[in-house]
Amino acid sequence: MEPVAIPTGIAVAIPTGYVGLVCPRSGLALAQGITVLNAPGIVDTEYRGEIVVVLYRTLPAPYTVQRGDRIAQLLVVPVVADLDLVISASLPTSRRGQSGFGSTGR
Repeated sequence: MEPVAIPTGIAVAIPTGYVGLVCPRSGLALAQGITVLNAPGIVDTEYRGEIVVVLYRTLPAPYTVQRGDRIAQLLVVPVVADLDLVISASLPTSRRGQSGFGSTGR
């Protein structure tokens, strides 16, 4: 039940304007209690090294990762980089408002 860094043997070149997100696999999480600890892990456009996945087991039973196991998934998504951040004393209203974490909006 401690974090373990698993080398994947995979390196990628993410195109400019995109980012790679290393995400957990839902089936592995449900069946084995295995998740990506820092989900999503970030692979930026400048990184050229091997992708290493930090796994964490939430269940007390041992689990062994075998070569070829699908332990995570990489999503490559566009990044909005041209933002103007504004400091403000108030925010515009929204439908959800201040409903808390995990709120269903009801």
